[in-house]
Amino acid sequence: MKSLKLVAGCCLLGLFSSSLLAAEDASCQKARIGLVGWTDVVATTAVASTLLDGLGYTTTQTTASQQIVFSGISKNQIDFFLGYWKPAMDDNIKPFLDKGVVKVSAEPSLADAIATLAVPSYAAEAGLKTFADIAKFKDQLDGKIYGIEPGTGANTNIQKMIDSNQFGLGGFKLIESSEAAMLAAVSRAVKRERPIVFVGWKPHPMNLQMELTYLTGSQDVFGANEGAATVWTVAAPTYAERCPNVDRLLGNLSFSSAQESEMMKPIMDRKEPKDVARQWLKDNPQELSRFLAGVTTFDGKDGAAAVQAALK
Repeated sequence: MKSLKLVAGCCLLGLFSSSLLAAEDASCQKARIGLVGWTDVVATTAVASTLLDGLGYTTTQTTASQQIVFSGISKNQIDFFLGYWKPAMDDNIKPFLDKGVVKVSAEPSLADAIATLAVPSYAAEAGLKTFADIAKFKDQLDGKIYGIEPGTGANTNIQKMIDSNQFGLGGFKLIESSEAAMLAAVSRAVKRERPIVFVGWKPHPMNLQMELTYLTGSQDVFGANEGAATVWTVAAPTYAERCPNVDRLLGNLSFSSAQESEMMKPIMDRKEPKDVARQWLKDNPQELSRFLAGVTTFDGKDGAAAVQAALK
């Protein structure tokens, strides 16, 4: 009788193990990730790749424009993309959503992004808190608003305000420069505690390196809700059904702007993204546990144990 129970138990175990292994198609073991060259997306993609590698998957990354990434997903050349910025990429993804060839995640991976005009917080404390306040500080600002690279949407929005005299900015001058040059100008102003208005956004290390205030009352110049943005994951419509374990991991991956800014700093200082991701996961065990909740290795084993071993 005991031997019959043992045989039955072994059969049940075998069936259970087989169901685990059959939960994902063999093609899921190779995770093909789309990537744009934005540092925040590079950081989160490095985290996902590091976790998947530890779980027994093989990851590859394709760096391309947004349109090519979305097209690659629609053509089964790319499995997923962690960097759909909404609303910045809405126009580019719309044709693919309309055709039903890509699917956006149920929840954002980043909920507190923003891109609009900013000032050092001491300037806000002095009264420069809204877009309408900028003109009041014209002399102290030397009539300048600092933008980033020529041709960017942010600079276009600033120039439109100047050209139309919106918020009384008709006499101002847009200073176009690289991101690094703009931030250097901000640093000089901060050292002298002088007001300066510039294009700010998060996630970005600037939010960790100085106290910033994002201006309000923008009248949607930088988008609805004062330039607020979110970031989402995009995959093929059938990917979640075909690769449920990877999909569960992707659903668990969510970050704050502060966390992404923390990872972006060393990457911008030319450290390897994978090395940064490994160290960040080691330093944040609670987040690691959250990411791996309900996630197994590709062959159905303990996912957390496997990744922790791989990180040593």
